[in-house]
Amino acid sequence: MSLTAAVSGFVVFLLSAPVIHGQDGWRVTYTPTKICAVGGSTVEIRCSYTYPYTISRLKTRVEETFWFTKVSNDVFVDLRTDPEYSGRVQSHCGNNYCTLTITNVRESDSAEYKFMFTTNQPGGKYTGDTGVSLSVTDLQVQVNKLAVFQSHNRAELTCQSSCLLPGRPPYVWYNNGQKIQRQTSILYLDNFNPADSISCAVGGYEDFPSPSLLIHGQDGWRVTYTSSKVCALKGSTVEIHCSYTYPYQISGVKTQVEETFWFTKVSNDVFVDLRTDPEYSGRVQYDCRNNYCTLTITNVRESDSAEYKFMFSTNQPKGKYVGEPGVSLSVTDLQVQVNRLAVYQSYHRAELTCQSSCLPPGRPLYVWNKNGQKIQRQTSVSYSDNFNPSDSISCAEGGYEDFPSPSVYAPKLPSVSVSPSDEIVEGSSVTLTCSSDANPAANYTWYKEDEDSPKASGQIFTITDIRTEHSGNYSCEAQNNRGRHNSTFLLMIVAGNSTMIMNIIRSTLVVLMLIPLLLLSLWTRKKKPLSSTTEPHELIEVELDSCPVYEIFSEAAAQTEDTEEQEDRV
Repeated sequence: MSLTAAVSGFVVFLLSAPVIHGQDGWRVTYTPTKICAVGGSTVEIRCSYTYPYTISRLKTRVEETFWFTKVSNDVFVDLRTDPEYSGRVQSHCGNNYCTLTITNVRESDSAEYKFMFTTNQPGGKYTGDTGVSLSVTDLQVQVNKLAVFQSHNRAELTCQSSCLLPGRPPYVWYNNGQKIQRQTSILYLDNFNPADSISCAVGGYEDFPSPSLLIHGQDGWRVTYTSSKVCALKGSTVEIHCSYTYPYQISGVKTQVEETFWFTKVSNDVFVDLRTDPEYSGRVQYDCRNNYCTLTITNVRESDSAEYKFMFSTNQPKGKYVGEPGVSLSVTDLQVQVNRLAVYQSYHRAELTCQSSCLPPGRPLYVWNKNGQKIQRQTSVSYSDNFNPSDSISCAEGGYEDFPSPSVYAPKLPSVSVSPSDEIVEGSSVTLTCSSDANPAANYTWYKEDEDSPKASGQIFTITDIRTEHSGNYSCEAQNNRGRHNSTFLLMIVAGNSTMIMNIIRSTLVVLMLIPLLLLSLWTRKKKPLSSTTEPHELIEVELDSCPVYEIFSEAAAQTEDTEEQEDRV
């Protein structure tokens, strides 16, 4: 039997009474209105629709048909364009009947599905008010009764699902991966070895069995965890469950449980009780009774992501037992992811997704907030809208509004710090750091005034062996997919000690070189009049060293007299 045929058979027996919505000849009829499907299988959802033949003598013509689960800004999102259903949906319509086929269904596909058709008539768009509720379930083996004997266990098991599968389907049971013949009931009672691993499936869905019920231990020792994986939101409360069994007595000694606890760490072969772990101080509680134990962790953190195991010890020799493997807890912090962004002059058009690192159970509703205010009628994991560049957007899961994601927004005006912060001298090394409040995180680029190409990229910019020519205006630009901002600052470089010393040496050398030239010049000026004077000129014998200006004038006078004598001779 094919999967599609099997699902079709299930659907027929679920609910045959049609539900009709419409007025004035407009109508959509869904058959059935509720469907329960096994995860991984194929589901078909059907409807029929009618409309007025003519309105005001205009013949009605159907222009578009599609299925949807989400409405964004009063726009119905065709499942064929929804990335969550990419490659998994097909729609076949003809003669006013339409069938939606979803392959490889997941728990996240659980939703209300509706059909819409549009026509050429004014306002000729119609959808049924109440659609088809799809519940996708993963099977689980549940232990109803258990009797532990010395060499075997006697157990009654149920192949459990979260919703009621249609009809009375046959079941298939597996022991250690092998099909158990002649077991087709939802219940299964038998004797089991303590190490047996049991799973079940719905007839026709053998490719989609339940997780195996992990039965570990020997001679009646066992720990069974209700689920092997748990996904939780940061800040929320998590419960992890298990049951445990042990031999009633050994060698005539009745078994007594002396200690029970949960752990994630082992130190020097000692299992660390979570209640004594300072990382969980005040955040863990145990509730253990009748061989069942529940671990409750409040205000979970991302650092709580780990494998949790249960241990119990007894009065028997080596009567200590740990269930292997344990329960894997993944703690996720929601993030708003920008899928598409179109930037216009006065606003942005963006498609956002409320993303987590692990898949929450079921198909939760989401709450979107803009600038701290709840956005009405937005309950989908995706959200498309127009935004102002200054808008701040966050999201949360329905029922967990106290644990929203960090908001996404454009970078704030960045600040720049300089190290060292005191006077910057030539030859030293300078580190510039740019910081901006950045969600998503910003990318940083450094520029210098009057230079077209960037100087560097990254939050930190280091200049080694800095020189005075590095002085000038620098800017740091912080940019993410929501916008950009930049800050400009002036970097001044002063001459270093070595440069000052060199300048002093140069100046000293210049002065030392000028002194001999100056002395030579003065000696030459003094020597010249002495050699040119004659004996009769007694005026030269006067000491004039203390008055060089007068000496110069005397020399000039003597030169004048010589000239006059030469003229008289002529």
